[in-house]
Amino acid sequence: MIITLVRHGEVEEKFHRCYNGHNDISLSSKGQEEALELAQTLKHHKFDAIYSSDLRRCQETVAPIINQLNLATSTVTPVKTGVYEEQLSVNSNSLIPASAGMTAIPTIFTKDLREKSWGRHEGMTFDAIVKHDGLIYENFEQWINALDGEPYDAYIERIRHFFTQTLPQTGYNSVLVVTHAGVIRVLMHLLQDISLQEAFSIDFPYSAYTTLDTNTWTFGETLCVS
Repeated sequence: MIITLVRHGEVEEKFHRCYNGHNDISLSSKGQEEALELAQTLKHHKFDAIYSSDLRRCQETVAPIINQLNLATSTVTPVKTGVYEEQLSVNSNSLIPASAGMTAIPTIFTKDLREKSWGRHEGMTFDAIVKHDGLIYENFEQWINALDGEPYDAYIERIRHFFTQTLPQTGYNSVLVVTHAGVIRVLMHLLQDISLQEAFSIDFPYSAYTTLDTNTWTFGETLCVS
């Protein structure tokens, strides 16, 4: 299987350098333009299915791609904001959409592809957390484990399970995944035998994308739309 991994487009400036986690924030104007550019870039790709984080910034990124690929609307329902609501239960035993046998490329939005939740630290910057909680940075893993929200071990296991077990079991050959930088960097940590600190030092800009070959578990070049 070839997985095309896309980071969502740019968010509004006030959310830059924040631990945004599950905050359901929208793309900036630039991010919306990046999403349109991504749609043009990927329009000739052949995908068996599209998977996306159910958070708004990813939904807004994938919407133009869906439109560009002329997907049928039987698997997604437009809402007033221009994003899409999930039509399959995230508690389903299978992430193969019910429309998998249809001509249109099936699309599913899932919580499994969300960024880590940061609990009470959600939406805060590093400096704000230090000032508010008095936390001291000693090293990367100590710092992230000191923060609130989803335990980091659980977050890593969620990503590992989705990419190494759930997706390969679908039998698809090519899938598009729209998610968050943290998810992609955790994958790099897991598959490239590098530390979390090394993985999170890798620059992976808004709207950047890469490929992952599950036959060799190797990544392709990281590309940007602009």
